[in-house]
Amino acid sequence: MHQQKGRRFPRSAGASLLLLLLSGFSSTAQDGQQAPTQSASEEPVTEKIRQALAAGPASITANATVAEIEPEGGMKVLRRGSNGFTCMPGDPGGVGKPAMCADKVAMQWNSDFEQHKARPSTTVPGIEYMLAGATQRSDSDPFDQTSPPIPIGPHWMILWPFDPETSGLPTAHRPAGAYIMWAGTPWAHVHIMGTP
Repeated sequence: MHQQKGRRFPRSAGASLLLLLLSGFSSTAQDGQQAPTQSASEEPVTEKIRQALAAGPASITANATVAEIEPEGGMKVLRRGSNGFTCMPGDPGGVGKPAMCADKVAMQWNSDFEQHKARPSTTVPGIEYMLAGATQRSDSDPFDQTSPPIPIGPHWMILWPFDPETSGLPTAHRPAGAYIMWAGTPWAHVHIMGTP
């Protein structure tokens, strides 16, 4: 920096750009224009809540907590609930990241899955809804990251390792009825197509 007539001027281009931007904000405020209001910044949260609630039946979503996973991995609550279910907006553009509503057991199951544990730590079945549909990469490999996406219509799931031989359920995706996804693995669970 150098001084000129009692003022300090930065030499870097970045600092010059910052001063230019600040002077622009100052003149905008002087012109009577205001920064965006709080309601404008809440619109994305409202949309996330709408997406999350679309995943479950009204009897569940009415009193469910709505939350999202933050980039650092933590959970951010967008709306508090009281029925033990959590609805999440997911990532509409991501494969295997659908909007969902899950009970506490299913949330633990999902957490174990995301951590690539050898098996779920849950000891009872969990319930999860994906009534807005979903995508996945494989009916047989839980951790497939390369196969083309498979679209799945509205469905709900029982997160418990059902056996196809004893249950009589098929193991391939189908548009109606029920099937076991990832059969023969610790992550096997039942997809029930349609709305309950």
